[in-house]
Amino acid sequence: MKYLYYPGCSVKSTNRAYEESLLAVFNHSSIPLEEINDWNCCGATAYMAVNEIRAFALAARNFGLAEQQAGYPGTDSLNIVVPCSGCYLVLYKTKEYLNIHPHLKEKIQAGLREIGLKYTSNIAIRHPLDVVVNDIGLETLAQFVQQPLNGYKIACYYGCQIVRPFEAFESARNPSILENMVTALGAEAVDWPLKTRCCGGTLMGTIHEVGLRLSHILLKEAQKHGANLIITTCPLCQINLECYQSHMNRIYAEKISIPVIFFTQLIGMAFGISSRQLGINRLFVSPLRARQNIEGGSYVRV
Repeated sequence: MKYLYYPGCSVKSTNRAYEESLLAVFNHSSIPLEEINDWNCCGATAYMAVNEIRAFALAARNFGLAEQQAGYPGTDSLNIVVPCSGCYLVLYKTKEYLNIHPHLKEKIQAGLREIGLKYTSNIAIRHPLDVVVNDIGLETLAQFVQQPLNGYKIACYYGCQIVRPFEAFESARNPSILENMVTALGAEAVDWPLKTRCCGGTLMGTIHEVGLRLSHILLKEAQKHGANLIITTCPLCQINLECYQSHMNRIYAEKISIPVIFFTQLIGMAFGISSRQLGINRLFVSPLRARQNIEGGSYVRV
């Protein structure tokens, strides 16, 4: 099984900690990721509304590059690992639509042929959470643990895009894959009802007061259910939930201060990977002070 890596724009810029922790965890798990050469932006969500055909072509170019780089068609299955939830949804949607609609696929294939590429459909779009739990496996994760995460009470936040509208690897209504992962790492997953509710997404930059309120509701609910740490799978969710906490405190007269980290950072912490390799130093609210020593009442570093 071959894994190629499609990083997308955000993990190369505003969310470098996600990429750092992802690569560190996958290398530790003996699954090196080979980045797709000359990958291009997936188009995110807005481009689909502007011109759907061009948006599919933009996304499909990455498929053609991946197959060319891997020497396809081949005998091994080709997995494209996509960490950003927005990129994952766009690439997954593109693959699904091209497989379902032959006339659309032919249009895209014609465009790819003009630049010396082709798409044979022998690919799988995979979120790294899917690979971690279903390929590496929970038992193996537990075996890699060097620093058990006892003391952490974690709210698992999926966001909108990796479980719907496509249920590729988990239920859209009540996903549990993150909770199972958290348990395998030795932490406690809290039960809370808003784990797939939208954080506000791009509203934070367009209708700011609405985006801020939606993220504030999530943070308050997580704390209400006893969480001292939130993990997420999405770069935009992480920014919205972590970076605006001080602003929320001013607006809503609150004292919210809860770490919001990527699930890959949590895995790396349990594996004993250094905090710098995991990009912990890039966070506004450090998870290293989230866990209290129950006996002494003091904070412990992981």
